[in-house]
Amino acid sequence: MENNITPDKQKPPAKKPGYAVRFLKMLAGLLCYAFGIVITIKANIGYAPWDVFHVGLAGKTGLSIGTISILIGLIIVVIVTLLGEKLGLGTIFNMLLIGIFIDLVFPHIPTAQNLITGIIVLIAGLFVISLGSYFYINSAFGVGPRDNLMVVLTRRIKLPAGVCRLIIEFLVTILGWLLGGMVGIGTVISVIAIGLCIQITFRLFRFDITSVKHETLADTYRALKDILMRKRTK
Repeated sequence: MENNITPDKQKPPAKKPGYAVRFLKMLAGLLCYAFGIVITIKANIGYAPWDVFHVGLAGKTGLSIGTISILIGLIIVVIVTLLGEKLGLGTIFNMLLIGIFIDLVFPHIPTAQNLITGIIVLIAGLFVISLGSYFYINSAFGVGPRDNLMVVLTRRIKLPAGVCRLIIEFLVTILGWLLGGMVGIGTVISVIAIGLCIQITFRLFRFDITSVKHETLADTYRALKDILMRKRTK
């Protein structure tokens, strides 16, 4: 069947944002994500799975929550790299900046004093995390270390990604609880509600996550090298 749309009326392909715009999106997303993590912790009704682990380990070692987040991220990056997973620029910045931002923001957010306030604060924090996820994923610089771990586990044990995520989050929750991290109704709400909050946020921004093609570090290096070469030849 012939295409009845003439070439001059066809919609041109969307232009991919430049590296500066994408980099700013990534930074904004990571800051927003860290801010959301702090808000959910300050809800004080039970932490999200990874935060149970981070806070518990921070309490035992005397290190800050942000420092623990960076160290755990580094360990995961080493593991997934050894297992053959490719990293992106966003993976490295996620590992470093979220922990730094957490420590910068943490002292300035008050702690909720009762259950109702805590639930409201927690839900607000989950939406802030979802907003951060939108900007961060939309930058297309690669996923965070913990998501990389889920991908590796999915490939290794041949189970659905959702099941692998539940396994990981269950294990870190138990380990974090044994270390003294707070497990409560907020933990359950976080596990159940985060997917819904992300879905609502992505719909508001009309964001199709399947349309994102993430760059590896090698891809970014080659692209930036080509940009510099073109500038030199002008």
